[in-house]
Amino acid sequence: MIAVLTSGVALGVHVPGLLLASRLRERGVPAAVEVLERLLPPDRLAAVTASREVFHRDFRVARAGQRIASDPVAAIDAEAREELFRRWEASGVRTMVVFSGFWLDLVRHFTERTGRPLRVILCHVDSVASPSFRKAGAPLPGTEEVWLASRADTALPWTIPVTAEPPLDWCRREPRLLVHGGGWGMGTYRDRAAELASAGHDIDLVVHAAEEADPLRGRTRHFALNPTWHPWLDDGYPPLGRLLPGRSTSDITYTRGSAHHSSFDLSRTAHAMVSKPGGGTLLDSLWAATPLVLLEPSGEHESHNAQLWCDLGFGVRYEDWRADGFSLRPLENMHRALLSAARGPRDLAAALSGSEVSLCSE
Repeated sequence: MIAVLTSGVALGVHVPGLLLASRLRERGVPAAVEVLERLLPPDRLAAVTASREVFHRDFRVARAGQRIASDPVAAIDAEAREELFRRWEASGVRTMVVFSGFWLDLVRHFTERTGRPLRVILCHVDSVASPSFRKAGAPLPGTEEVWLASRADTALPWTIPVTAEPPLDWCRREPRLLVHGGGWGMGTYRDRAAELASAGHDIDLVVHAAEEADPLRGRTRHFALNPTWHPWLDDGYPPLGRLLPGRSTSDITYTRGSAHHSSFDLSRTAHAMVSKPGGGTLLDSLWAATPLVLLEPSGEHESHNAQLWCDLGFGVRYEDWRADGFSLRPLENMHRALLSAARGPRDLAAALSGSEVSLCSE
């Protein structure tokens, strides 16, 4: 059994974990997804949900929150911890793939409790260590690390497949831009969507809440995540719904993919994604071969992500694209660069399902 350890505070961490579990199960490898927030007491979980709303409303607070994020493990009571460890022992967990550094203290206690060998793999979605890994301290001896993107090496060493479908040819794509603010709807994406719509672009805009849709922009299609869903409720992908003009929000039908997240289907048909550079967005960009127009990052790790995507020729900063008149020509060149790059990274699910050799040594 492989345990995939994610956190619900960022879909850019959680969704890649879901994707890895899906790819492992497709290969016949048992995989269980564990979401850290499921272990928290109700009051702490309510605080996480409240933080999400604050970060959405004020991007400056979100940036500050990245710097001062505290380890939530201290809030987990002994009973929840004991139940987790019993479940891991009963299911025969032998390998753990860690997507959030805040899991490492629990992993350390579990190995001390069982005294048996446990394979621990740190999977970095961002191109440098994210805040949770920076705050976690030194990993256990023998821990392996894989990077889906590496700022240090200007490379994409590993990947997690989003789909087996090849990227759409440029000429078959809709003349639209996908604009979003990540799982928590953070940053300046709505203002940028308005500017791009005024410049004549058709937009697919993923808003944080249905009431944020602007019915006056007829060429903008609006989408939203189901506001009642949170990553700690189930192991499914985020439910996404289309907001139709003149229809009540109660009429929205939310659907979710069974093999990957529904928003990826929007990204693979677009000419570009306009977003802050979270790690999950980089993964979508690679597998859709869809360039990124980079908005303001929410932390130092996202700043490095943006620079890496520019250095690799996969993205452009919004201000630079605006100065170029929002031309589609450089986007097509980035699309072709992404097509070439997709053949390079090693498939993490394939490696885990077919080999016990240390990932760090290959």
